[in-house]
Amino acid sequence: MRLPLRPEFVGEEPYGAPQMDLPVVLNTNENPYPPAPDVVAEIAARVAEAAAGLNRYPDREALALRADLADYLAAESGVRLAPAQVWAANGSNEVMAQLLTAFAGPGRAVLTFTPSYSMYPEYTRNVYGRFVAVDRGPDFEIDIAAVPAELAAHRPAVILLASPNNPTGTALDRADLRAILDASTDSGPDGAASVVVVDEAYGEFRRDGVASALELLEQYPNLVVTRTMSKAFGAAGLRLGYMAASRQVVDMVRIVRLPYHLSAVSQAAARAALAHRDSLMEQVGQIRADRDRLADELRDMGLRVADSDANFVMFGTFEDRHAVWQRLVDRGVLIREVGPKGWLRVTIGRPEENTAFINALKEAR
Repeated sequence: MRLPLRPEFVGEEPYGAPQMDLPVVLNTNENPYPPAPDVVAEIAARVAEAAAGLNRYPDREALALRADLADYLAAESGVRLAPAQVWAANGSNEVMAQLLTAFAGPGRAVLTFTPSYSMYPEYTRNVYGRFVAVDRGPDFEIDIAAVPAELAAHRPAVILLASPNNPTGTALDRADLRAILDASTDSGPDGAASVVVVDEAYGEFRRDGVASALELLEQYPNLVVTRTMSKAFGAAGLRLGYMAASRQVVDMVRIVRLPYHLSAVSQAAARAALAHRDSLMEQVGQIRADRDRLADELRDMGLRVADSDANFVMFGTFEDRHAVWQRLVDRGVLIREVGPKGWLRVTIGRPEENTAFINALKEAR
């Protein structure tokens, strides 16, 4: 029997990073520290409370969770938003899917600057959009002077900007972001504004002095900033992502969300984790310090390292990066073979894991 699979999906493989049972796993940008016992206990208690009402649908607007997320963003970035400006979903992947469903679609362009997150073209494909990739420069910078011409040529409905960028780790300069936003006000289909999405999945790991795009939300109503609890909160298994935007954008996304898309259990667990944000943020400081030390060690080995504001480091370059990757695997260390030709990416782990990685790399080069 032949099934009517959409033609653009024929021959495609599902997204996924390699999974291997090795002593040191540093390939998926997870937080290496599990939640503390007091966090686990509060999550369990709140989930148990939610479980008593599982015969009823959850709050489809997740109002209490959105208020907690707004409080967190005010503490983390200094930007106070109304809960109505925050929207939550099952991971920032679902937030992105909702945004593209609302604003992109058949024939509409989604533009980004590559290398960037490998799921962006797949999000676009799934909504019948047209994906436009504009190359970054040799240091992974965006050619800002060329942006107006690119926008005029492609009239993108959505512009996707990962900052810190995955896989490079580099953050977008504030002045460059302003320039893109200024150019986007009438660059979309039929002279509408392009929706500019700044993907800050790794935003909490940015270095001191690197601003969040949240600070520009009041000035640019077409700006959307997405975040996740997977990385800084060490809650990848929770699958909770969210966005901050104008109320108009949030209301447009609410049109396309599936009914009761965020379970009562997810909402309860996320609120419990947010209640412990101060202790969880202490881990972020440790990871940032370990990242900078690891980057220095790689440079001391004579390798090129992209400046990182994330919880990972991209390094290279290698004539045969796959061979280096395989030799690391043979030594019990799994990292990611991703990004531009010749580069590899390593997630920041616990200190002993970082040491094991460096020792293995010295043998594997």
